[in-house]
Amino acid sequence: MSVNVIELIRSALPEAVVRQLSNCLGLPPAATAKVVDAAAPALVAGLLNRCATLDGARALFATILGQEVNADIGEQLPRVFASTTGVTQLSSTGRQLLEHTFERRIDGLSDTVSMQTGVPAHATHAVTGIAGSILMGVLKRHLLAHQGNIGQLPTLLGQQLPTIAPYLNDGLTTVLGLGGASAFVNAIGLHVRAVSAHFERPAAAPAPARDPAEPAPSASTLSAAAATAAPTVREVREVRYTGPKAKHWFGAVALSAMLGAVAAMLMWVALASCPSAVNFLGRNAVAATAPTIKAGPSADAPDAAAQSASEARADDAASATGKIEPQTSTAAKDARLIVAVDKHGKPTITASVRNVAEKSVLLNALTAKFGAGNFNADITVDDNTKAADWLAHIDALLPLMQTPGAEMKIGGTRVELSGAAADAKAGWADRLTALLGATYQVSAFDAVRATANETRDAQTQDARTQAAKAQAAKAQAAKAQAAKAQAARAQAARAQAAKAQAARAQAARAQAQ
Repeated sequence: MSVNVIELIRSALPEAVVRQLSNCLGLPPAATAKVVDAAAPALVAGLLNRCATLDGARALFATILGQEVNADIGEQLPRVFASTTGVTQLSSTGRQLLEHTFERRIDGLSDTVSMQTGVPAHATHAVTGIAGSILMGVLKRHLLAHQGNIGQLPTLLGQQLPTIAPYLNDGLTTVLGLGGASAFVNAIGLHVRAVSAHFERPAAAPAPARDPAEPAPSASTLSAAAATAAPTVREVREVRYTGPKAKHWFGAVALSAMLGAVAAMLMWVALASCPSAVNFLGRNAVAATAPTIKAGPSADAPDAAAQSASEARADDAASATGKIEPQTSTAAKDARLIVAVDKHGKPTITASVRNVAEKSVLLNALTAKFGAGNFNADITVDDNTKAADWLAHIDALLPLMQTPGAEMKIGGTRVELSGAAADAKAGWADRLTALLGATYQVSAFDAVRATANETRDAQTQDARTQAAKAQAAKAQAAKAQAAKAQAARAQAARAQAAKAQAARAQAARAQAQ
């Protein structure tokens, strides 16, 4: 049953169909194909993550075989893309399916794909939804054609891991709640194999789970039941038998959970005025009730234990990615915006905002103003960041972002202008002061004046250095001249002494004669 799901998606989108979709979206065909190539592996990774638990695999199998998924979507795409209405409806259906499956909005994924590909956000939103519809459709067609059951779905998606791994990155996996790309790729295979093994060997449940008073079904009975229920394989495989003992245990567990919830609620209300106690009790309440939640009413105790162990390994893998725990408390940082415009008027924006919604507002404003590919943006999302109040004035800041040579830095309530934006004739300092209000501190950094001052200071320092060198050279020359004079005097003294010595020798010789 092995198949390359990415190739199935690409085969449903030949060049002519991609061109047809691009015309509806107002994009070049290459841009549309780039978005599909970036989004499809991430979507497959999201489905693969759903198959890491028993309940997730069941829910995904039911969604794929549901009426909302069109198994013939590949053949119908030319007709669907013949009108903008068809494109919109298919995209909306795909987004709803993905958000239902992932249990989260997929705007974050679309925005990340937009940032990584340079395609406008509104187009990546549409193409991502369409890719989701195609992905679900080709999976449904493949399962129906091969009479696949729920146990084969985790295996099928697990086989895609080598294909999608090279296309995954931390940006794509993080917005889908998968953690870091490397940690996800290394850990997901183990969980998916465990889930697949569970569905492939449902008879591994312990014998005490069956009521002794009830006779075991014969082989002929099982064969007849399987032949009768062949069209609904999924329902047969997912039925869990619960005898009277399981029901009794379920009642006890349910009653205990209800009493625990009531007691916890009363304790929270009583200690609401004591934050530290509330935090302490909250942490211990979660730790105490977690086993009860995981130990469901199923009679298959080993299966439940295996699922709990699998989820624990998944939590360990997620913690290995460096995810910040909820109890960690640090001071929130200021939202940041740095703008540098080159001489051609193309801006480069570096920003740090609190959430994906703020990032989308900034990206959409930049795309609407400059167009895709006409600006560079590096926008990070950090939930430990304060709200970006300056986003409310982003439309008024956009003209500055297209001024050649302009530079601007915003950190919290501090605004610093430099380059062309600091030119007094342009008046940006006064305009931003009036626009942002008294809560913001706007200052202008005159780079020309600062450069002139630095040049003047450097020249002064150079002059002082040259004077010091000249003084040192003069002193050195004086020392050399004094040494030369001293050497001359010494030489004269030696000559005088030699002359006196010769005279004495001559006098001595004369006296001897």
